Amino acid sequence: MPGNVQSVERAASMLQLLAEENEPLTLQQIAGALSLAKGTAHGLLRTLVDVGFIEQVHPAGPYRVSAELFRLGVDRLDLNELRARALNWTDALAARTGESTRVAAFRQGHVVVAHHVFSADETRQTLVTGTYVPLHASALGKILLAFDPGAARSIIGQELPSLTYRTVTDRFALQRELAVIRDVGWAAAVEESEPGICSIAASIRDRGGHVVAAVGIEGPVEQLCDERSRPRPGLVTQVVRAGRAISRELGHGRDE
Repeated sequence: MPGNVQSVERAASMLQLLAEENEPLTLQQIAGALSLAKGTAHGLLRTLVDVGFIEQVHPAGPYRVSAELFRLGVDRLDLNELRARALNWTDALAARTGESTRVAAFRQGHVVVAHHVFSADETRQTLVTGTYVPLHASALGKILLAFDPGAARSIIGQELPSLTYRTVTDRFALQRELAVIRDVGWAAAVEESEPGICSIAASIRDRGGHVVAAVGIEGPVEQLCDERSRPRPGLVTQVVRAGRAISRELGHGRDE
């Protein structure tokens, strides 16, 4: 019987090494850890970058596992399909809450807004579909960080920029908050991305139970929060229900 293919074994070892590390590794570190010549290691790394399994933090910089690798085996939901499936429920959520409503998904290192419904009294009606929202400073982003391994992996070793005085920039504090989000099933960001603005979001799951997107509302703090800047329970309930309804549209829970 033919033996194992050495280059495949080495590539697999690289992926395992990078997946186990919390920080990106340099070419020299990878070559040393696997006892490979730098030229051999570099050739394998370039191939893995080309196929999208690993990425560099910046050109000529260290390497890490690509966030997209964690999506292998999970059907990629087209953003246009996501918008179509969520349309009725987001319109209803906007009508019931009176707030701007958004649906977003994690794509290529960013939280991309797939659908946006304006609030009834929104004076600056700028469509944000296709734009990005911050992973660590928005309710939509926090949902994806909490439940999507690829999204969580994408911020390892990255600076968490401060957008306002309330932005969570401490990595350990953020991890504690994400653990709470996984327990309660919803997220909030109060004045973390923009002063005076609050957002509330919940997860959207596919048939297999994977979190593939998030749905949420955004508006003035005084409308979404109580006098202690806590999200109003009635609005949280509306957002969570919308997330469950869209999830059912995608097949989640239909067989239960």
